[in-house]
Amino acid sequence: MSEEVIDSEEVTEETAAKPTRAELLEEEGEIAADYLEELMDIADIDGDIDIDVADGLAQLSIVCEDEDDSNLRTLVGRDGKTLGALQELCRLAVQTSTGQRSWLMLDIDGYRSSRRDELVRKAEDAIAEVKESGEEFAFKAMNSFERKIIHDQAARAGLVSESEGEGDGRHVVIRLADD
Repeated sequence: MSEEVIDSEEVTEETAAKPTRAELLEEEGEIAADYLEELMDIADIDGDIDIDVADGLAQLSIVCEDEDDSNLRTLVGRDGKTLGALQELCRLAVQTSTGQRSWLMLDIDGYRSSRRDELVRKAEDAIAEVKESGEEFAFKAMNSFERKIIHDQAARAGLVSESEGEGDGRHVVIRLADD
């Protein structure tokens, strides 16, 4: 009799549906949101956390309805450095909970979306300059999120881009493609 119970449990485990990629990403978002909520409670920072799954990533945004009373910029920090550190801490919280590396993205008070728009404009200006002069253009040092935006814009324009430098000095250089 005990063999039948074991066999039926094994069948149940084998036939149980594995979570979809979207479900796993939603779980990542929930874990990260719980972590951020605790942190915000400790720091007495008000904000609402929105979770989305897009572009194959869990994406979290912290927003505050009352912009006049918002202290979310504290979580962004100078040049988004605090935001970057919080994103890494969220990724570590997810990894600790799931055992899997997370690539979730965190935005606070619209910083990343406005920074993306700014970088797209800078990339377009640099692309026009490279096409006109034929000379390469080197951007100032950027984090990986920012470098990817520049690389994507250069590729769309048919130019070549490379990341150069090490650590905090890593930056993007764009140039004409060799024919």
